Amino acid sequence: MSGFNLQSLSEFTAAVMQLISFIFVVLIFVAIIVLIYFYIADVTQTKQAIRRNYPVIGRFRYFFEHIGEFFRQYFFALDREELPFNRAQRAWVYRAAKNVDATVAFGSTRPLNQPGDILFLNCLFPTLTEDAIPAKDVTIGQGAARDPYTTSSLFNISGMSFGALSIPAIRALSIGAKKAGIWLNTGEGALSEFHLEGGCDIVFQIGTAKYGVRDDKGALCDIKLAAVAAHPQVKMFEIKMSQGAKPGKGGILPGEKVTAIIAKTRNIPEGVASISPNGHPEISSIEDLLDMIHRVREVTGKPVGFKVVIGTSGWLDDLCKAIHQRGIKSAPDFITIDSADGGTGAAPQSLIDFMGQPIKRSLPLVVDKLMDYNLRGRIKIICSGKLINPSDVAWALCMGADFVTSARGFMFALGCIQALQCNKNTCPTGITTHNEDLQKGLDVADKSERVYQFASKLMYEVGMIAHSCGVTEARQLSREYTQIINEQGIPMDMLDLYPIHQPIAEYAQIKYDLGKDVSLEHGGGES
Repeated sequence: MSGFNLQSLSEFTAAVMQLISFIFVVLIFVAIIVLIYFYIADVTQTKQAIRRNYPVIGRFRYFFEHIGEFFRQYFFALDREELPFNRAQRAWVYRAAKNVDATVAFGSTRPLNQPGDILFLNCLFPTLTEDAIPAKDVTIGQGAARDPYTTSSLFNISGMSFGALSIPAIRALSIGAKKAGIWLNTGEGALSEFHLEGGCDIVFQIGTAKYGVRDDKGALCDIKLAAVAAHPQVKMFEIKMSQGAKPGKGGILPGEKVTAIIAKTRNIPEGVASISPNGHPEISSIEDLLDMIHRVREVTGKPVGFKVVIGTSGWLDDLCKAIHQRGIKSAPDFITIDSADGGTGAAPQSLIDFMGQPIKRSLPLVVDKLMDYNLRGRIKIICSGKLINPSDVAWALCMGADFVTSARGFMFALGCIQALQCNKNTCPTGITTHNEDLQKGLDVADKSERVYQFASKLMYEVGMIAHSCGVTEARQLSREYTQIINEQGIPMDMLDLYPIHQPIAEYAQIKYDLGKDVSLEHGGGES
């Protein structure tokens, strides 16, 4: 009996070995065929010199180039080396969004002698926890808009369009924003049901293509504008003049991301790339801009401002002078300043790398210019551009911003891993893709909670910085509480670099009451 079993086992083993040998021979044969195919394909193609000169093995160059980015991100890059956001920046957002311990041990890995870096000046007697107060309310459009907007939120969600983002991403942002008490900017892709789902406050962005508020010829339609404004959740309107990552270039939505529902929302053909004009055809001067602001405010009754990347700055003087000539009521209710290193779903590299001024220069420039013309109390300042950590937001408040907005910070809260696939409809986390299989990884309930936690933790830590500086709430921060590292690696007071401006004599005596009527009577000006 045992001899029979041994014989059967031997026969089975021999059969398995024969099968393995056969499979091995087949694989060798297939490999030879594949290598011959690759060789012929490589030597006959004319597009890639490496493959033509080094057939077959030349293909490894492109393979290593592809996997190299993953090795750099996960194995070789130090915590503060990567761009656009390093691991330390992203890790804080991830921990805050997941509501886990965000403390670090032993000591800072941040060098304290890098030119341009910011330091905050702590007070000998910090504000005690029991003496701290919530951030104060700020009203936008008071005295100018029929329905001004009052909010205490320091940190809000910047413009990301439905199209650039997926349906579950928009839903999670809307629900999370409502819970956190912050606003959500629609981006230029129109207002969708998914923006409204969570019940959060909404800023409607009017892009150069006027998606959602345009007529059949692409011009601004007052009827559609009024219909958007009729939604109680829509609190403000933002005219997009330019975007940080691509000043002078309109929005770009690849054709594969223009699905049926996005095409319907934007009123464009399905499957065809959505390329917005690089500017507003009806806005070619300061007067045109002020006319557009007035028109939108009159139709909607809501506060109206514009978003811009600062490049040349002479137009700021022209804007301020024109406001005083027309009357203070003609001013934009807010200006959103975007940074040259702001984000995008798709942009030409020549613009994303070289065009515009970064927020560290443009924010104090605009704030000081409004101070020169005594308009700072009338026009609120919103800023954005790589401001995703508490220190970034605290710096912006010190420099004079009323609000800070972020897009990519909230993408990290949703689970973004900085795969840089936003323009390819292949986002592995489901945030910027319309591939339903990839979207399944984005659980709306879980990610909306992370949006809430991220915003809440960030505003809490901004308050913590403020209390360490000796003020009772974050909006009391000013330039006296900051230093900047100079080229020699030595800290210098921010007030030495950017002293507080006083109004120009011509405008210093102008008085206006924002609580009643913001029209002025001076120098021939009229409201």
